Amino acid sequence: MKSFMVIGQYVPSRSPLHLLDPRFKLLFIFGFVFIVFLANNAASYALLTIYSFSFIILSRLHIRYVLKGIAPIWFFILFSLLFHLFFTKEGELLYQLGFISIYDGGLIKGVTISLRFLLLIMVTSLLTLTTTPMEITDGIEALLKPLKKWKVPVHELALMTSISLRFIPTLMDELEKISKAQASRGVDFKTGSWKSRIYAVIPLLVPLFISAFKRAENLAIAMEARGYRGDVGRTKLRKLQMTKLDYMAIFVVLALAGLFFWIRE
Repeated sequence: MKSFMVIGQYVPSRSPLHLLDPRFKLLFIFGFVFIVFLANNAASYALLTIYSFSFIILSRLHIRYVLKGIAPIWFFILFSLLFHLFFTKEGELLYQLGFISIYDGGLIKGVTISLRFLLLIMVTSLLTLTTTPMEITDGIEALLKPLKKWKVPVHELALMTSISLRFIPTLMDELEKISKAQASRGVDFKTGSWKSRIYAVIPLLVPLFISAFKRAENLAIAMEARGYRGDVGRTKLRKLQMTKLDYMAIFVVLALAGLFFWIRE
């Protein structure tokens, strides 16, 4: 069965988010990551949540598809919530049973950190879902272009970033195939002690790394066979150009950012 990991995948569409300039989307992602960590009350978190789900609606992707696609990280979100819930001893005591005690400070911190993590994953996933790898490469290269003055290999860095994003779903699919093959041979990943489970992971990691290196080598050979020599003498089929939709999006984002800083404490 195909992996539901959406990070690194692209879904073709003609939605407003798909039509936006990749440079704007990249800058927005960096700005959103910064703003998420500035939220400090219920109103600011509510506004960020509305932001995120509004972007999913504008992308014309089903909300269930996006949430199901980030299922692999739900474990870390739940772990973060439970960790702060049981180990943060701040504020008033809410519940106690034996050695287990829950404080309101731990509950608040667990919910806020888990919500931050969820919002970040959701919004960053939309970047690859609504932007082709070539557009991401062109956007990163355009934003880092001033660094060429200091002989920074901007084109190569942008290309590596784009390829890395595209490899995520590929490696997830490969990991699922290998795990099913090992399970059919009698390897048990779900029962036993933690030590035995760690040892059971080794038959997964070794073939996964071999497959990753093989895919990387095949990609390098294919690029070399097609005459790829970096950005030397390379032209663009489509040049990035801002449109009215991009300027409207900038205005809306700045207005929402102003509202965010107004309602935060």
